[in-house]
Amino acid sequence: MNGPSEPEESDGGNGTRRLPVVMEKGAAPDPDGGLDQSRSSAAYDPVPVLAEDEGSRAHRFWSVRRAPAVLVALVVLAVSGPLLYDIAAVRADRPAMAWRRRLADWAARHAVDDAAVLTGAGVAVALGIWLIVLAVTPGLRDVLPMRRASAAVRAGLDRSAAALVLRDRAMEVPGVQSVRVRMGRAKVAVRAVSHFRELDDVRADLDAALGAGIKELGLAGQPGLSVHVGRAARKR
Repeated sequence: MNGPSEPEESDGGNGTRRLPVVMEKGAAPDPDGGLDQSRSSAAYDPVPVLAEDEGSRAHRFWSVRRAPAVLVALVVLAVSGPLLYDIAAVRADRPAMAWRRRLADWAARHAVDDAAVLTGAGVAVALGIWLIVLAVTPGLRDVLPMRRASAAVRAGLDRSAAALVLRDRAMEVPGVQSVRVRMGRAKVAVRAVSHFRELDDVRADLDAALGAGIKELGLAGQPGLSVHVGRAARKR
């Protein structure tokens, strides 16, 4: 006759042992019982792009920079137009315009190391650097390039639209009460609130659903995924 043994917890009478829930350090037990975690999180590296997509790499979309182009054109027109007219007038034996004489007199009274001259030079340098940065950077940070199935077609997906799609996928997971998705170019940060089920189970389902959702977006560069699940604050 066998001696007494500790009973094993079973789930649904099928003889399977319930696995213990690993509590995060610093998480306090729930006094209501059952839901004994306050938060659960996980982060993953970006999923590598498939080898078959190597020949059709999609780069970021370039902005047309209409506002800076219009601003530069207006400034050049405002400065060069009167200056060219005044030079032509002087060549035609007419007196120089009053604004050019005042500007020449002001420049003659101020040295190169004068505060006003240095300030003007600093503003000009800052504007020049700004224009150079605009010229060498693509812009359109809100548009995520998608994988190119054909060299003749380019497609992009707005980051807010991608975040909305992933949010809808996350809301379909049982136990999720609310979700906030922050869609970046390199990482998708998801913060969810669960009102029932174990947090590790909810997070695992979110990992699977959002991982599949990111792949279905068809982005050229697969972003990483960071998932945080917590409990809603109790009302007092």
